[in-house]
Amino acid sequence: MEEYFDVLDENGNLTGEKRTRSEVHSKGLWHKAVHIWVVNDKGELILQKRSHEKITNPDMWTTSTSGNLSVGDTPIAGAIRELNEEIGLQVSELDLEYLFTVKEHKVHNDGKLINNEIIDVFLISKNVNIEDLKLQKEEVSEIKYISLKDFEKMVKEDSAELVEHKELHYKLLEVLHNRY
Repeated sequence: MEEYFDVLDENGNLTGEKRTRSEVHSKGLWHKAVHIWVVNDKGELILQKRSHEKITNPDMWTTSTSGNLSVGDTPIAGAIRELNEEIGLQVSELDLEYLFTVKEHKVHNDGKLINNEIIDVFLISKNVNIEDLKLQKEEVSEIKYISLKDFEKMVKEDSAELVEHKELHYKLLEVLHNRY
């Protein structure tokens, strides 16, 4: 059964429409997503490598966990669900720190997939042993820790190995530089 999303206007307000994932992406309808970054006490971030089966950005490094919100989801509920589903990390609402929201417009697969997302970005400060995590193979092929310095280098050099989220990455780096 296909997942349904709440459709938003370009300012992030609910329109009252509910559409399938495929319809939202084929028509470029605005919808909500979450990105959750996990950082340890050393300021190292968990990156995930997207599965080679993914339609967009296969085999590329990206956010610790991310995903679209289903109909009726709150960003917090979506973040908790995605962390558990994708990497097997169980957290509570108290573990999540909201950082900021960004808007992204991306066109993939020669215009067949138009991704218009309003993304809430969260941070979890937690020492996680990545060996204990259980990866959802359809979504994630690998995870690793990366130093803040090495992550910043990937962002600034527009690394071909990193999914591009330019505004999101620069805002995240600004937050992390103030803390680590």
